[in-house]
Amino acid sequence: MSEMITADLVDLDLSADTKEAAARALAERMIAQGRVTDLDGFLADVAAREAQMPTGLDGGIGIPHCRSEHVTEPTLAFGRSADGIDFGAPDGPADLIFLIAAPAGADDAHLTILSSLARQLMDEDFKAALRTATDAGATAALIRGDEPEPTPESTTEPESTPEPEPRPEPETAPAAPAAKFKIVAVTSCPTGIAHTYMAAESLEKAGRDAGDVEVLVETQGSAGFTRLAPEAIAGADGVIFAHDVPVREKDRFAGKPTVDVGVKAGINRPAELIGEVREKAARGETTSGTASATPVDRAGDAGDGYGTKLRKWLMSGVSYMVPFVAAGGLLIALGFAIGGYTINKAPSVAEHFVWTQTDSWAALLFQVGSVAFAFLVPVLAGFIAYGMADRPGLVPGFVGGSIALTINAGFLGGLAAGLIAGGVVMAIQKVNVPPVLRGIMPVVVIPLISSAVVGFLMFLVIGKPIASLQRALTDWLNSLSGANAIILGIILGLMMCFDLGGPLNKVAYAFAVGGLANPTEGSLKVMAAVMAAGMVPPLAMALATTVRGRLFTKTERENGKAAWVLGASFITEGAIPFAAADPLRVIPASMAGGAVTGALSMAFGCTLRAPHGGIFVVPLIGNPFLYLIAIAAGVCVSTALVVILKGMRKPAPQGGADGAGDAPAQKGQEPKIPVAA
Repeated sequence: MSEMITADLVDLDLSADTKEAAARALAERMIAQGRVTDLDGFLADVAAREAQMPTGLDGGIGIPHCRSEHVTEPTLAFGRSADGIDFGAPDGPADLIFLIAAPAGADDAHLTILSSLARQLMDEDFKAALRTATDAGATAALIRGDEPEPTPESTTEPESTPEPEPRPEPETAPAAPAAKFKIVAVTSCPTGIAHTYMAAESLEKAGRDAGDVEVLVETQGSAGFTRLAPEAIAGADGVIFAHDVPVREKDRFAGKPTVDVGVKAGINRPAELIGEVREKAARGETTSGTASATPVDRAGDAGDGYGTKLRKWLMSGVSYMVPFVAAGGLLIALGFAIGGYTINKAPSVAEHFVWTQTDSWAALLFQVGSVAFAFLVPVLAGFIAYGMADRPGLVPGFVGGSIALTINAGFLGGLAAGLIAGGVVMAIQKVNVPPVLRGIMPVVVIPLISSAVVGFLMFLVIGKPIASLQRALTDWLNSLSGANAIILGIILGLMMCFDLGGPLNKVAYAFAVGGLANPTEGSLKVMAAVMAAGMVPPLAMALATTVRGRLFTKTERENGKAAWVLGASFITEGAIPFAAADPLRVIPASMAGGAVTGALSMAFGCTLRAPHGGIFVVPLIGNPFLYLIAIAAGVCVSTALVVILKGMRKPAPQGGADGAGDAPAQKGQEPKIPVAA
């Protein structure tokens, strides 16, 4: 921290009376030292960060901070106010003001140093020393953690001060329990510089003070994050999320008693949060096993091979694309259902809309859905690049996806554009640039260069070949009939049921959803077959537990009741508990039924414009009666096979009052994101 704060950046008599004036006074010191290039621009960034969440903390602390392109190097300025300044803390004004300025491209080492300051602010002795300091140089040294240089005044004999009264000896406490209550926590804030680490320190300290609590914290800050060990999460008795931005990879913590609060609560009332999670654990409350997770950083696992990373990148794009597909597809389907298949020729509702005419409302639904669908390919490309390179990948990804639409490269063009954009940004990020340019890299240099490269490649190099391939794929789907269509239905059905919401399932689903970007008769048949096959496994397990309950444990029979709803809603993951307990029987039976359903759906010529919904979108399906027959046939095949296969072994022990039969259904389950997500 030696380069981050000096005596010139310390003001022990800060005269400002508002937080804006305080930030300006400290920022002017940064300007004088050449640490900030544009005072008003930097203060605008500070104000924008303050608008997200007040930066005042209990105990008289204000920590205005931001990442800004106007900062040349990480800098810290300190001011002490005699009257106090309101920074929005619940307990009143702040007298200790820290202005933290980080360049937009600050590296990990500097952010780690800034985080260490945030942790020091939880130390009462540190804050007391700041309030009594009389020398700017000594104050800067204290903040840096250095031993201050002796001054002439400090060599004189200090006045004697009364010794503090001895602290009374604590009463003998009862013996601590043998095992500590283990908590894992995640802290994060919008900039990931201060609050993130202060909340972590506060939670850890509260755990130590409790005596019988062990707290391990994962800080998801601006410098990235180091994942908690899987065994630490598995062995935890409870989870605390103290965050103001989404928790990354949240599904790792599913199935645990959880307290979910803002990051300030982690700083101000950590003991209360620990008490809450202990109460939830005592009551047996847990979170759902299908918690969602933000895709960013999923591709960064050190042990992942290229194939695994590629799959994660693609799934990152698909996961963000699906809501657009769902909203747009359902609106378009409703428009067709109300107004007929000529509604796509209706004039713009902005120019012609009659409130009392059904056709006008149908046209409105169709046109809103069409607008949502127009984002499909750009969002896919943008968030593939985001999964690879984080936020810097968004601009070139969206640009490449829009170009893919312009040149009619469709879904395949979006995939290529996203991968190219992410790769270009990752390559630029590896280039060593002078410190003076780091501040403009993420907002000027990276978007400019990457967008230009992606545009050149998409327009002039690979765009036309991909567009030709897209046309060939569309023509092939439209030409499918008879045996070829049935074979494709079998393949898609097998893929949907092989891993029950895993990678292969999502590949088949992404293939079907991609066809909805430019819907044709063939692509609508594929979407129908994929959804029908995905409904089979949970419905079959539900039926099997109903007709042959003695073959299943008590827990599996309970899961079977939920599987009726999950299967009807097209959530294939409803069959996971059964597959986890008996994969060699459940998975082959599910695949057989899925193949039958996929083949029949294609043979019947069923179509579907909605990407999701299960039986709730049957009115929007082409040939709905035959579609239901296809699903029923597959469910019966899977049910019969799983009953036969389970009947060939010794009967599984029935789950009684002792619950002995419940273990298999719980063991080995891995939380998965539903295909709907």
